[in-house]
Amino acid sequence: MGGPAAEMDAIFKGTADFIAAGPPAAITVWDKTLGSSKIKGMAAICTVPVYLNTRTEHLKTLNDIRVDDRIAVTAAKISIPAIIMQMYAAERYGISDAPHFDAFVLTMSNAEGALALRSPANAVNAHFSSPPYHQRERRQVSVRTILSSDEIMGGPATFTMLVTSSAFRQRNPRIYAAVMAALQEAIQMVSSDQRLAAKLLLDSMNGGGFTVSELEQILKDPAIRFTTTPERVMKYADFMHQTGSIRNQPASWKDLFFPEIHDASGS
Repeated sequence: MGGPAAEMDAIFKGTADFIAAGPPAAITVWDKTLGSSKIKGMAAICTVPVYLNTRTEHLKTLNDIRVDDRIAVTAAKISIPAIIMQMYAAERYGISDAPHFDAFVLTMSNAEGALALRSPANAVNAHFSSPPYHQRERRQVSVRTILSSDEIMGGPATFTMLVTSSAFRQRNPRIYAAVMAALQEAIQMVSSDQRLAAKLLLDSMNGGGFTVSELEQILKDPAIRFTTTPERVMKYADFMHQTGSIRNQPASWKDLFFPEIHDASGS
């Protein structure tokens, strides 16, 4: 799906049994369903930074943004880039002005954002990008990175979580266990054979303009890790509660996940 808003809609309506969502979207859906279907995380999937790339000379930092600048993100308010920019704004302008940069965002898929950034005629002159599109963007000489999520989060943080509902878990314990086992098997495979993983990814993308070698090198990036252990998810939750994005504040990361993953050293 194109972004977290579509994924949230699918899990709400029951048209999807599982979604792979970023922590902000997963936390939002947890908050909205706490008294009903109780949608939670099964496990983390990967830890990956997101990068703010730009082709515009005057943008040295986010503080340099001008009225006609536009930043492509996968979703306003609930995507990782949207929350990262709010965290950045809160540090500099105060928590009450956390939405400082919201007016500058345009919602696009990562593929669309990458194409827009690389087109000088496009209104989008910055893109909060993630692999493999980040690496593709940086190949263009005029594009540079001015911010990463790791800088704001204080280190690596979960990029996607596998999410489902309490009702599905209760009705389908064998499927739930099988999906968890498959996730763990997939993570082991990616860690041991990046070339095979790259081939499988390329097949799933129908090419997508990438090559196996290109994707293999991205998977070997030490900043990209596949793990079921949640990392810094509570930093998102605490901030979102502080800004009023969610009404309920989880006491720990375990409130956001089903018990099968509680033995992990999450955060």
